[in-house]
Amino acid sequence: MKLRIVLLTTAVTAFYFAHAEDKPKADPKAPTTKPAITMTDEDWKKILTDEQFAVTRKQGTERPFGHIYEEFEKQGEGTYYCVCCGAELFTSKEKFHSGCGWPSFYDSSKAKNVLERVDNSHGMRRVETVCKRCGAHLGHVFEGEKFNTPTDRRFCINGVALKYVAKGGEAPKLLEVASEAVQKKKEEVNKEAEVPAPEAKK
Repeated sequence: MKLRIVLLTTAVTAFYFAHAEDKPKADPKAPTTKPAITMTDEDWKKILTDEQFAVTRKQGTERPFGHIYEEFEKQGEGTYYCVCCGAELFTSKEKFHSGCGWPSFYDSSKAKNVLERVDNSHGMRRVETVCKRCGAHLGHVFEGEKFNTPTDRRFCINGVALKYVAKGGEAPKLLEVASEAVQKKKEEVNKEAEVPAPEAKK
């Protein structure tokens, strides 16, 4: 009887540990809180261009070596903000030329508004970068490519997701849930959609 109990206990313990290994481990880079700014697609479309919306809100990718990339390469000292909500993301101090066709940074700015999370889309396992404040898709980060940078990391970022402000320039106003920008756009759209009321008969 005792032998059966010992064998049963051993079998249950082995089963538990075998299945515990199958459970996915918590990802330390996974977001722990929801973005502070959440809006509907319709509201985002009111303040973003079609390309900005496709990239930042629908996880799209701009084509490499485009006009925005050429502008990025020419930009000097300054700061890069989220085109959606105005949060600081990168600075020219972390910028470097990787030759990949997209803006590259070896780290995010000290503001720490860039969130990293696992991306298993398209049959690949990558690390996606998003704006911590509004959840905007920025691009991906890669490691171990042996670039001569302090971190050996490459934040490969879509240029349309960034708003560049040269050193000494005014930072964009942070977007709030009921921001003036959104309200103004709504008013403009509503005004354009208004049908003039027919004149009263005399």
